[in-house]
Amino acid sequence: MRDILVSLNFDAWALPALLIIPLVGALVTRFFANENVSETAAFEWRGPHSITLHTFVLMGLVGIGILIMFEPGEAGWQLVADYAWIPDWGARFTLAVDGISLFMVLLTILVIPLSIVGSLTQVRERARSYYALLLGWTAGIIGVFLAVDLLLFYVFWELMLIPMYFIIGIWGGERRVYASLKYFVFTFLGSLMMLVGVLFVWISAGASSFHYDHLLASASLSPTTQLWMFGAFFIAFAVKSPLFPLHTWLPDAQHEAPTTAAVALGIKVATYGVIRLAVPFFPAAALQPTIHTVILVLSVVSIVYGALVAMVQPDFKRLVSYSSISHLGFVMLGIFALTVQSVDGAMIVMLSSGLTSTMLFLLVGMLHERRRTGMIHNFGGLARIAPMGSAFLVLAAMGSIGLPGTSGFVGEFLVLLGSYQTQPIFAVVAATGIILAAVYFLWALQRMLFDPVPASEKAGPRMKDMNRRELSVMLILAIAVLWIGIAPGPILRRIEPSAQLMVDRVLEDAAASEAAESITAPGR
Repeated sequence: MRDILVSLNFDAWALPALLIIPLVGALVTRFFANENVSETAAFEWRGPHSITLHTFVLMGLVGIGILIMFEPGEAGWQLVADYAWIPDWGARFTLAVDGISLFMVLLTILVIPLSIVGSLTQVRERARSYYALLLGWTAGIIGVFLAVDLLLFYVFWELMLIPMYFIIGIWGGERRVYASLKYFVFTFLGSLMMLVGVLFVWISAGASSFHYDHLLASASLSPTTQLWMFGAFFIAFAVKSPLFPLHTWLPDAQHEAPTTAAVALGIKVATYGVIRLAVPFFPAAALQPTIHTVILVLSVVSIVYGALVAMVQPDFKRLVSYSSISHLGFVMLGIFALTVQSVDGAMIVMLSSGLTSTMLFLLVGMLHERRRTGMIHNFGGLARIAPMGSAFLVLAAMGSIGLPGTSGFVGEFLVLLGSYQTQPIFAVVAATGIILAAVYFLWALQRMLFDPVPASEKAGPRMKDMNRRELSVMLILAIAVLWIGIAPGPILRRIEPSAQLMVDRVLEDAAASEAAESITAPGR
């Protein structure tokens, strides 16, 4: 297969194809699809669902090819595509993939179409516009993962934010306008700060190129300037993550958003930005003792706070949102502990959270469709009424908790193991988040699965268990969660070289900055 791909010159056009395909699909969906969104007509060729899913099938085939062509032992950029863009500014349309970005791209290509299939008839009005915006958002987030030019990175970042604002505001729940405005204000203000940082770094590097490697090697920033620039980038990413105390928009946005949009908001694109930009570009600031300690404190606070607030949520969808904030804390702890194991673990947590939160949001969407509520106290007896749905609900919750044999265990174990080497106190505190996660998920499962069946359910027709369409989606996600939990080696072999390169580069640059500051400091 690899020889066939080489003969097709696959590495030259694969990454641009991942952007062109969803954009073309968005145009076709918006202007040529019909508006029939019934489940029986969903897979007709001109249905908006059908065109969107066929678009993702093409992207999936390209993604499989990228995985085949990717060299596991290489730490640098692979499958590079480079085109002229804005020559006067030194900006080029440069795309590439490495071990850190590879699986984030594949995760997006997997969970978004599965969430569409799992919530097939949820969006019934203006479906063409909805799926066109969703495909536009997909192009934006994949562009963020692939962009090597920082100006291009910012363009894709905005392309990712704007469609989601309209998706939440038009197709969301009762409080959709409030949630969408809150999402937009928080994330857009943060992104403007990042733009200022990008331009400042570009100017400091000679204003000749926005290429990642050029800026990393050429930007000359004093430790004080690094602190300001790190703040601009980190706040933008911390808001989008969202890290405590900048988290308040996420539960509202995910609660009001359609199921697929809620899944999309759970993909950890901002923590990817921290790994890719904030820490490598400003190592002296990232490792400055006070800043470093504050971020580690906020990370463990996010872990514990997210778990404690999830514990008292009456709505299951909000519970999942706060559990995502807790997972975000593990990711940040892994990144700033700055060992290869902890960064590997952070990446696995990002992947695992994407999979388990997709399962959980889809399951709560399926339950809401059947009982018209997401409140935990309105469920009961699901283990007897819907045994298949209950089984997948338990598996998703166990994966989110970090049960051995699931993807969540691998990620959290590596984060704690790597963090303990450099930050033992924070690692110990973070471990309590796993215990708290078990408490809030097991308590919610006990009420939903084994409490008495509500009177309304007894009086009306019995709730149906999962159908074949929903079951097939859950099986794919469950296999992914278990596969990563049992055999994470193939993923770690592709992530680790890039993680090692990032850690070594940050530690070396931070040491060099510290040495330069000590030489130039007055009185020394």
